[in-house]
Amino acid sequence: MNDFGLKVTLGAEGARKRHALLEDDITVTDKLYSVSQLAQDLGVTPRAIRFYEDKGLLLPQRMGKTRVYTHRDRVRMILILRGKRMGFSLREIKEFLDLYVVDHTQVEQMHHLLKKVRGRITLLEDQLQAVQQSLTELRNMERISIESLKAKGISAA
Repeated sequence: MNDFGLKVTLGAEGARKRHALLEDDITVTDKLYSVSQLAQDLGVTPRAIRFYEDKGLLLPQRMGKTRVYTHRDRVRMILILRGKRMGFSLREIKEFLDLYVVDHTQVEQMHHLLKKVRGRITLLEDQLQAVQQSLTELRNMERISIESLKAKGISAA
């Protein structure tokens, strides 16, 4: 039973649509979350969850007109949020999540992730170097300005 008091059994077609890795005769009984429960649990707004749904990253089940999210949706949402924090685009996150459906061993997924992570590290290191160079130049300009003001007998505030 879940928070809605229902046992959820997904057939093979529904499971495939849910990005689940199931054999044809396997069913899933899973805890379900409403959009507000999932949002509160993950510290995001319901609107954010609906946004990721609109982008095709989440595919919630429906009970009438109500969206219900499974544990798999919760995990996908955690991965989406982690990917966004690391600076990946929604397209890159979707590619990564979709690889899980294609490659059950996760080897292809891990190779893809490794390539993307290394690229992101390189980009961030380049940005860090640029920021450090800018800080050095700004501190030098600050020092010159302070010295110029002191030479004129004016205090640098």
